[in-house]
Amino acid sequence: MGILKKIRLCLLGILLLLAACTPNMNKEEEVVKNNDDETKQQTAIVTSNVSSEENYRTILPYRPSASRGVIVNQMGNRVDIDEMEAGLRRLSKDYFDPKTYFFEEGQYLEEDMMYDWLERELTKEQLQEVINEQVATYKSNNPGARESAIESLKEEIRHENSLALNPTIEHPWEEYKNTKEQHKSSPKYLSHILEQNFLKKNEDNSVDLAGMSIGIAMKSVYSFQTQQGGPSYYHNIPKDVMVQKGKKIAQTVLERIRKMEGLSKVPVMIAIYREEDQGSPVPGNYVVKTSVKGGDMSIDEWEEVKQDYILFPSDEAEKKYYDDQQLIQNFAAKIEEFFPNYVGVIGEGFYINEELQKLTLEIPIEFYGKGEVIGFTQYAYGLVKEMFPNYFDLEIKVKSTKKMESVIYREAGKNEPTVRIFN
Repeated sequence: MGILKKIRLCLLGILLLLAACTPNMNKEEEVVKNNDDETKQQTAIVTSNVSSEENYRTILPYRPSASRGVIVNQMGNRVDIDEMEAGLRRLSKDYFDPKTYFFEEGQYLEEDMMYDWLERELTKEQLQEVINEQVATYKSNNPGARESAIESLKEEIRHENSLALNPTIEHPWEEYKNTKEQHKSSPKYLSHILEQNFLKKNEDNSVDLAGMSIGIAMKSVYSFQTQQGGPSYYHNIPKDVMVQKGKKIAQTVLERIRKMEGLSKVPVMIAIYREEDQGSPVPGNYVVKTSVKGGDMSIDEWEEVKQDYILFPSDEAEKKYYDDQQLIQNFAAKIEEFFPNYVGVIGEGFYINEELQKLTLEIPIEFYGKGEVIGFTQYAYGLVKEMFPNYFDLEIKVKSTKKMESVIYREAGKNEPTVRIFN
């Protein structure tokens, strides 16, 4: 046996010995995943390394959403994209317990389907125009085609172009004919439909789809142009109108889901999300939710969701959460006393039922040395312990013009913050 081979075998033996002696901190669970095709099964792994019992475990190999990327193309604000996904998981916990359900991204609402649903509905005249154009093209490419084939094509075209969930507008392809009044009377309400799936383990160690959550993103501000390259206009959509339209869309989405293979008996939670405008530093929030039992075809009642993101400082914060705004302003005043390069504190508060759950503060400041970063962070650490109650999560990010300099974090219920200073 060669020396090199002996060395390799020796190293392998050492690695195996170390692996045997090392406790398994991330013990994973093997299950059998039943695919949509009931004749096929796939061995999968359930992850066990989650930060808390409140978070969902996932199935590996990880399957991305069937409509991956659509949300980025349809929603203009990054913070809305993140919150729509995270918020839907948060609401889902009331219906699908993370202790017994596993999470998977949506696998049924596909990319092409989503784009069809998010389009504007066609008027009868517009639909007939599309049918005539496509049939004419088909006939020219298929001379002597049977009438039955042409009729089938017409029905297919009619179906494909009757799926849109946004309202009609008179001249969608001739922008110069559109007027402000047309757009304001028929804004695009719907931005995106998000699907999340929840799987449950059976007695035979297999897992099946056992629940589904649907998030419906609706605009609060509709931006439009009346001609290509022209100025942009903005139309505010009242919350009550948005909710009314969203509920109607939700009923249609439920009916379509029930017709999909494997979804007729699955419990569904549906929530309507109200986006913020494109330039908002804080995201929007879910405003109403409902649950539908497996097999049900209609939505009965909706429940208000009392969640809110608030920007500090702001007029809204002053009006809704005066004491919290005063606390943040007092904190900022304390910093300003000792650090002349300080320019202000920007905050974001997340509330459930008007109770603060998490407060994130960002402090931009110009530093001239690492010692100043350390001194500033130590001072802010002391103020946290002195001024802020501990019934909510608190995160303070200290930033220079170049990078994140330090982070102070305190979990709700804890007394001591955790500090990290970056090199």
